[in-house]
Amino acid sequence: MSKTKVFVSFDFDHDQDLKTLFCGQADHSDTPFEISDISLKQALLGDWKAKIRPRIRNAEQVVVICGEYTHTATGVTAEIEIAQEEGKPYFLLKGRSNKSCTWPKGIYNTDKMYTWTWDNVAKLLDGQR
Repeated sequence: MSKTKVFVSFDFDHDQDLKTLFCGQADHSDTPFEISDISLKQALLGDWKAKIRPRIRNAEQVVVICGEYTHTATGVTAEIEIAQEEGKPYFLLKGRSNKSCTWPKGIYNTDKMYTWTWDNVAKLLDGQR
């Protein structure tokens, strides 16, 4: 099984745990897909949008993990905008099953937020939207 190059967009201030969980669980042998995480490991300084664009350009998919405050996360908004400009497919995952997760700004009105299950993620990475 070849790995899918994935850029994970998330609210850096509130949802780092979700990004860590997503990438960590994706490494388990019983996960029905493999990813190569090319997203950020730490916050960038300066013109971070110029630094992030090549990472998104090199990704095959952009996974947007939505939490309670995603609608206020300017970084997520900018990453979605870059993904759209670069023509990269992306999808939204509800990051917290027991809380209300908000929609990021800048998405299309046809975008959907999907339940975070490994079967769903495998289908979404396969382009089944």
